[in-house]
Amino acid sequence: MKQTPINFEIVSNKISESGINSVGKASIREIKKLVDDIENATGDKYIRMEMGVPGLPPLEVGVQGQIDALKKGVASIYPDISGIKPLKTEISRFVKMFMDIDVEEEGCIPTVGSMQGGFAAFLILSRIHKNRDTTLFIDPGFPVHKMQHRLLGLKYDSFDVYNYRGEALRDKLESYLKTGKIHSIIYSNPNNPSWICFKDAELKIIGELATKYDVVVMEDLAYFGMDFRKNYSIPGVPPYQPSVANYTDNYILFISSSKKFSYAGERIGMMVLSDGLYLSKYENLLEHYPSEVFGYAMVFGTMYPLSSGTSHSAQYGLLAMLKAANDGELDFIEKVKDYGRKAELMKNIFIKNGFEIVYHTDIDEPIAHGFYFTFSYPGMSGEVLLDELIYYGISAISLLTTGSEREEGIRACTSLIKYEQMTDLESRLSAFKQNHPIS
Repeated sequence: MKQTPINFEIVSNKISESGINSVGKASIREIKKLVDDIENATGDKYIRMEMGVPGLPPLEVGVQGQIDALKKGVASIYPDISGIKPLKTEISRFVKMFMDIDVEEEGCIPTVGSMQGGFAAFLILSRIHKNRDTTLFIDPGFPVHKMQHRLLGLKYDSFDVYNYRGEALRDKLESYLKTGKIHSIIYSNPNNPSWICFKDAELKIIGELATKYDVVVMEDLAYFGMDFRKNYSIPGVPPYQPSVANYTDNYILFISSSKKFSYAGERIGMMVLSDGLYLSKYENLLEHYPSEVFGYAMVFGTMYPLSSGTSHSAQYGLLAMLKAANDGELDFIEKVKDYGRKAELMKNIFIKNGFEIVYHTDIDEPIAHGFYFTFSYPGMSGEVLLDELIYYGISAISLLTTGSEREEGIRACTSLIKYEQMTDLESRLSAFKQNHPIS
């Protein structure tokens, strides 16, 4: 029996009881439940890096806005399916203030978290063209988006972008679009899980090709403004959050409130449709929807049957946060910089103990310190590494589940790690290195 920081026998038994064949291939939620069970059985606290959840308190201005709305009785009233008007106004303002993008309020739709926005978009985009049936993922990416495709029975293709940064992205991306089967593209920026950030030149390539091939780009901005190498926090003043919306009118933006506002529990996000896409007509939509107009079909044919809108009171909470940010009264970026500070500390501890950072550069500059980072250990695949780390009180997810081609990689999330746990992280990684000497 191995001498490991967490009782080897208990961990082995819990893995066996879970039905998980390989921790390294398990989903985020499966790993979460497994670690919960091990912690309950042993009393030992893990360095928990598997879940991308906020580790900071929710913004008080949002909480108060939601409380005030509840006291006024909104809980008994259905909200408009496309969102309450004052919130739609502030979403439009937010996109202008922090992205310098003009979009009409009509296309600003609150959703049950960005995940519902993605689900709705995947569904409708698969039906806009009769002879196109495939979403293209610029990976690595959020594993649940592919899970949603599988649930809906939709086709997708993908490639790992790390070896196609800069101008090399053009030929690679066009090789897929030329097939004539791609109806849409999705990626996250900053990227989950690698934390790479696209340059404006790369976003321009994506936008130009989207226009050329009439493909819709879905830009997942779950970590809006969280590339801390630049200051995106001042409304109406550059620099602005980079976006493909500067280079094409064929776009949908998913803007989460979970991370930047620490408001994940209320499941409130934003889906922003470009003015051009909102008004676009696709004859093929008439096979499934009452209108060929994309925006109408999205709201009344897709969002309506999915959930009939999102939480009325949460919309008022989001409204309060957006208005404070738009008015320059809330620096939401400063509130989340703690993730970057922890990432830098954690990376140094991993590197000190023989680990390597997998996605480590943005073309010509070191990657930012942020919500996620990726690591590996010499001589081990990501699957094997994660299978081992679970015995050392460390949980994360394998890059195998994200579409990454870096089979040696692991994704680490910094959000739930406390500064007082850095000592435990150091000692556990030191023990791992001792038991797994690098040849």
